[in-house]
Formats: sequence, structure tokens, C-alpha cells
Amino acid sequence: MMDSCHKIVHGPSARLARAAGAAIFACALLSGCAETEFVASSVKSLGVGSESDNGRYKVGKPYRINGTLYAPQVDYNYSETGIASWYGSDFHGNDTANGEVFDMNEISAAHRTLPLPSMVRVTNLKNGRALNVRVNDRGPFSRGRIIDMSRRGAQLLGFERDGTAMVRVDILAYESRKLAGEVPGQVAKADKHPVPNAAPRVAVTSKPLAPPPGTRTAPPPSANHQVATTGRAPAQHSRKAAPLARVDGKVSQVALAKAPTVFVQAGAFSQYANAHRLQVMLNGLAPTAITQKEGAQSRMFRVRLGPVRSVEDADALLARVVASGLPNARIVVD
Repeated sequence: MMDSCHKIVHGPSARLARAAGAAIFACALLSGCAETEFVASSVKSLGVGSESDNGRYKVGKPYRINGTLYAPQVDYNYSETGIASWYGSDFHGNDTANGEVFDMNEISAAHRTLPLPSMVRVTNLKNGRALNVRVNDRGPFSRGRIIDMSRRGAQLLGFERDGTAMVRVDILAYESRKLAGEVPGQVAKADKHPVPNAAPRVAVTSKPLAPPPGTRTAPPPSANHQVATTGRAPAQHSRKAAPLARVDGKVSQVALAKAPTVFVQAGAFSQYANAHRLQVMLNGLAPTAITQKEGAQSRMFRVRLGPVRSVEDADALLARVVASGLPNARIVVD
């Protein structure tokens, strides 16, 4: 890919594309790509910007950017691998999508669909660095990216200079639920529970009953009757609340089982025949394979192209797959 393409999809320039709502992934044609200038300076221009109040909790309505529909939702099982980018000085001091103020020197991130704010664990799959991150903004809107880190987050994860990194993003469910309850704003639908109606109150009376016919009753204990104790009662063990993970800038080193491998996933199907038809259609673009994934309730057949050697190669291949009529294709990392 040309250097100008690289500037558009990586680092702070990716954030410019997100804010302007005009990141038409200029690299979508392999024939070339021109430097693009963006005039908007805030995510408000996308219609998914900040609220007037400060730091409110929000999930948000579905929205469309460059022909792609994004549907924010509460998902406490979220886990995804892909490519991370970062943004910095171009948006330092601007409002985030939930009304906070973006500080490139703090640890935060933008995500397309998670509730705002949420807390996630981001792991760099190349160097094993992992970091707790607060998600409080929308983005990135460049194809092939799954999360946009603040500059400080990119520094701590070790990819500020490269502009991108292969990462895994896992939601911290307990911490994200706490944020949903502690930040003013709407309550996530998944956390709403109907209040049960109180049980009716009735008057209860009692009176002694004579023993059934033919039965004998034991005499009451004498006045000198005593009950011997068997020792001290066992101590009651109270369950301690799980420690709350924090965004404290502490980087953990995670052992990686293997080097990350990058693919372009063109689609996933419950029927093998559909996956096979797509594989045949895409065989001319790059080596294509069907992989099978067993879910809790279903089996999916994934059509993947690659592996590719670099993020730049993945971007180019993704553009070709999208241009062939598959707008939901994405980059994945194994």
C-alpha cells in the first residue's frame, strides 16, 4: 500500500477519519489512494456525539457510517480479536460520545458498539502486554479496526510508533456493570428487572389442638431439665466481594501461546454449502479456507482468506473483498 493510505488508516489520522464521518477507506481500490483532508473536528458531526450533561451512561441507537450499520448493545460476553489503532492531539480536549473530555494522556478508548462507559482488557498479541482500559467514545470508523486507543494507551501497550497492533479485547463484565450503575444516565436493558408485587397480607390465628385419638403425648420436661452443649458453633464465613479492576496504568505481561496470525474473514454461515459457495467465489483473491467453530448452541463455518504477513497486506486484501460485494468482511487475528 502507498504511504498516504497508511496515514489515513493508522494512528491519529484514523481518528480524523472517524470524526469527519468521511473515512471512505480511501485504500479500497488497489489502484492507488490520495491524501484526504478532513474538515470536521468533533464526533458530533456524525450525529452520535456527546450529550450536554457530563459523563452520562449510554448505549445509543443504531447508526450508519459510510454505508455500514453499527448497533450498540449491552454485551457482557464480548471478546474480539483484530487490529487496534490510536488517536491523540487532533482530539485532545474534545467531548467524547458520552460527554466526557478526551485526554490523550489518560487511558481510554473508542469502540463502535459497547455501552459508554465500559471497561475492557486489551492485550497486545504480539508483545503480550495487557492493560485495563475505559471505553468512553465511539469509533474507530476505519475498516479493519476494532478499537481506537488513546495515545497513552498505545504507548503502554507498545504500539504508538507502529500506529496499529494485533489485539484481543475482552469486556470486564463486573466492572462494566458497576459503571452502568454508578454513572448517571439510562440503564442498560439487560440490567432491568421487574419489581415483584408484594405478597398479600392476611391475619393468622392459632389455638392448641387436642392429640388425635389413640395417640400418646410425651410428658413435658421437668423444671430441672437441661440441654448439654456440643461445643462452639462453627464460625460463619462471609463471602468477600471480588476485587474491582481499575484503570491504573499497570501493564501486565501475558504469556502468548503462539505468534498472532492475521486473516480476512469474508463471512460465517450455519450451513456448509453456503460457506463453500463463497469460498469458490473468492478463491481468485487469495488462498481461502473454511474453518469450523463450535458454539454453545450452533456450529459456524467461517470463510477466511490468508494468512497475510502484515496489517498493511490485510488492509489491502480487506478492501478487495469489500469491493467484491461483501461489506461485512473484517480482519481477524488468531
